[in-house]
Amino acid sequence: MRVFLDANILFSGAQSHSRMRAFLALLFKHGDCVTNACAVEEARRNLELKCPADLRHLDGLVKKCELIPAVVTEQEVALPSKDVPILGGAMAGQATHLLTGDEHDFGVYFGKTIQGVKIVSPRMLADELVRLGLL
Repeated sequence: MRVFLDANILFSGAQSHSRMRAFLALLFKHGDCVTNACAVEEARRNLELKCPADLRHLDGLVKKCELIPAVVTEQEVALPSKDVPILGGAMAGQATHLLTGDEHDFGVYFGKTIQGVKIVSPRMLADELVRLGLL
């Protein structure tokens, strides 16, 4: 399993006592996590505004991820321009899953596989990990 982490997942995972932080620890044990500079910078901006004390945790998360330098820009779906580098990063990084909590922009695609990348919410991925016997 190769999971691309969206900015909101990184943001939540960087917070000291979040459930997402514990979930990501399990993901790091059972699969590869990848992300890109767009996701990291968005998470960093939001942490600086809302939870500056947790910025140090973001750096620790990012060190555990493979950073994908490229993005695929030709996609079969319509997304806001800010989300094109996210799905494109997941595609370029050959992720099996794009993990996002962004129901507004990605919700209609939850559970669907687009160019080899299954878009999932944290709940959906947790359910999948349970079915695989990893949780």
